[in-house]
Amino acid sequence: MNGTVPETMQAAYVEAVGPADAIRYGELPVPPIGPTDVLVRVRAVAADPVDTFVRSGAYATPLPLPFVVGRDLVGEVAVTGPGAAGFTPGQPVWCNSLGHAGRQGSFAEYATVAADRLYRLPSGVAGDDLVAAAHPAASAWLALFRHGRLRAGETVYVGGGAGNVGGAAVALAARAGARVVATARAEDAAEVRRLGAAEVLDYRAPDLGRQLRRAAPDGYDVHLDTSGHGVLADAVDLLAHGGRLVAMVGLGQGAVELPLDRLYTRDASIVGFAISNASTADLADAARGVVGALRDTPWRPRVADRLPLSRAAEAHRRLEAGEVRGRLVLTPGAADGR
Repeated sequence: MNGTVPETMQAAYVEAVGPADAIRYGELPVPPIGPTDVLVRVRAVAADPVDTFVRSGAYATPLPLPFVVGRDLVGEVAVTGPGAAGFTPGQPVWCNSLGHAGRQGSFAEYATVAADRLYRLPSGVAGDDLVAAAHPAASAWLALFRHGRLRAGETVYVGGGAGNVGGAAVALAARAGARVVATARAEDAAEVRRLGAAEVLDYRAPDLGRQLRRAAPDGYDVHLDTSGHGVLADAVDLLAHGGRLVAMVGLGQGAVELPLDRLYTRDASIVGFAISNASTADLADAARGVVGALRDTPWRPRVADRLPLSRAAEAHRRLEAGEVRGRLVLTPGAADGR
């Protein structure tokens, strides 16, 4: 380390998987860095639903204990390893792939990030916007383009078009030249159209299936349900020949009916997607997609609340209770009483 970095820091962490109330806020050692790592001074983080799955044990992954929770951060370079080329102290940076597969999380005053998982914060993009956008926009980009193989001129279904991931998906797909049909609550329809959807249907409509077929008589080339309300059999029935269904929600749903005859006779496919499995190369591509969403589309992440990092347990409780429409951004430092 050097003289500008303390030996200890405040962090939100758990000592074993468990409920949100298991999250403690207190002092831990500042993490060491390896030759190709960067120590980042954290300025803001965002709470993701997937963080609650990791913390609770619902999404099994190796956890070094005590385990700092959290995935996303924006901050500035504090110290670089000798092999972390391209980064210099004081440089604004961001990351969205901590807190999984043995990596410590972001909910702390300092975080160690492998250089190939760290990105420069572009000029003209606000740090709060970036950290709030990182997870939903990267998820949407990877689901659409990496797994859904979306091309210009295709028709895309986005379930939950007013949500965090859904809104980003609508905007990114429209920017790519696709025709977007989305579902949302009736009161959110105007906003989803503003993001680029050609049609927005009320997901509560009793004849939703008929409306979806009318909106795309030849079927959907890419089907992306971000809401968790969809039925797999119905989704397969809506696919075009060669259509791709990207399954990205439904942890804990267990076995579901699969209409195999309608799937293979249409040369259609179902691919599972969890951003936690993305390679560093995929994440780097998605990072450019995140910046593109903020610079080149009307979509912006909705920040539902800003909290001090000391209230991380509250943030997790609110996410698990389904109380949050938008993003929760947390900041370490003076607001935590230091």
